[in-house]
Amino acid sequence: MTKRIVILGGGTGGTLTANRLHRHFKHHRVDSEEVEIVVVDQDNQHLYQPGLLFVPFGLAHDQDIVRPRKKQLQHGIEFEQTGIDHVDIHSDTVYLENGRELPYDVLVIATGARLATEETEGLTGPGWNEKVFTFYDLPGATALEEKLAAFEGGKLVLNVVDMPIKCPVAPLEFCFLADWFFTERGIRDKVEITYATPLDGAFTKPVASAALSDLLVEKGVNLVTEFNTGEVDGEGGKLIGYDGREVEFDLAVVIPLHSGQEYVGRSDGLGDDLNFVPTDQRTLQTKAKENIFAIGDATNVPASKAGSVTHFEGDVLVENIIKFLDHKPLDEGYDGHANCFIETGFGKALLIDFNYDTEPLPGHFPAKVGMPLLKESRLNHMGKLMFQWFYWHALLQGRDIPGIGATMPQHGKEHPTPTPEGASA
Repeated sequence: MTKRIVILGGGTGGTLTANRLHRHFKHHRVDSEEVEIVVVDQDNQHLYQPGLLFVPFGLAHDQDIVRPRKKQLQHGIEFEQTGIDHVDIHSDTVYLENGRELPYDVLVIATGARLATEETEGLTGPGWNEKVFTFYDLPGATALEEKLAAFEGGKLVLNVVDMPIKCPVAPLEFCFLADWFFTERGIRDKVEITYATPLDGAFTKPVASAALSDLLVEKGVNLVTEFNTGEVDGEGGKLIGYDGREVEFDLAVVIPLHSGQEYVGRSDGLGDDLNFVPTDQRTLQTKAKENIFAIGDATNVPASKAGSVTHFEGDVLVENIIKFLDHKPLDEGYDGHANCFIETGFGKALLIDFNYDTEPLPGHFPAKVGMPLLKESRLNHMGKLMFQWFYWHALLQGRDIPGIGATMPQHGKEHPTPTPEGASA
């Protein structure tokens, strides 16, 4: 007899979870039974998603950021390449599109988010991949590279349709890199760059939002806030908000609405209205059933949909799957820890580090001596570039990183001084 852990999704979360669990269960049994791990994904192309940002600017290419999924999994982990029809949470069975039925003892949802382009009127209509692009998938990023190389001036608009999205800082990074790109080409004065966001500022957290807004001003990027895109008119070259406001463009780069995967909607009791999976934000156990866990972009936890979040969640998730199989109480150890390098162009980057309770603050990471926080530096830029090597060789392999764990470090951060009671702020 064996216990079976089925992991749906062979991206960042699914891969690192499978590898960590495999490393543990090579040496441990559960109730005297061996543990089998099966990873399911519809294709065998593992995409390094942070690399998509660099493709439109000719700084990365598909061969740099795509590798076979199966090769990222340790020997002994089964990889099933097929789509998912649905999950029956009552019978603990996954039904696959190739007809196979996979009973499980533990299920992990790691299928990420999808771009719901169909939810925005006109987005993929006339002008799509001609005047309207996205860089949030590889075909879009590649098509945009060709367009940017030929762009000789006009109004460039970066638009986020709605939140949540994968890597919330990537749209800002695109604006900063566009400023650099057109400066290098000698036509920056001919390009008007606008960032149109549904948020009331450049970012969700006040301190970081203020710092990033200042950077947008410094780089000559217009900021349009509380803009909720209702329609994209590709032929007419304008974004139309639900409130009637219009933003004109010659070239629009749009980040579509995100949702969970469609099979979640076909699985009774598994997901919410957007097909994200309701998940305990500290244990990563889902609300659907106690033997179902979720990680990364597939969840509804109030943390950024970013690779670092998936990494930090993975530490807690794997420990809790082991505890669950050992009939032990789960650890409420995930505190929402996230950190992101924010590429700002001209060989520099910012770094932010935060969690559920602490917003991005200035200081250093991971301690008082380390990378500067909320401050442009070449060190942060090098960290951003080095992360790709780290991703393939350490993060995906599920290796522990000394000094960096799931819990956000407090040392090195410059916390604001509390205002005395009764005093004016």
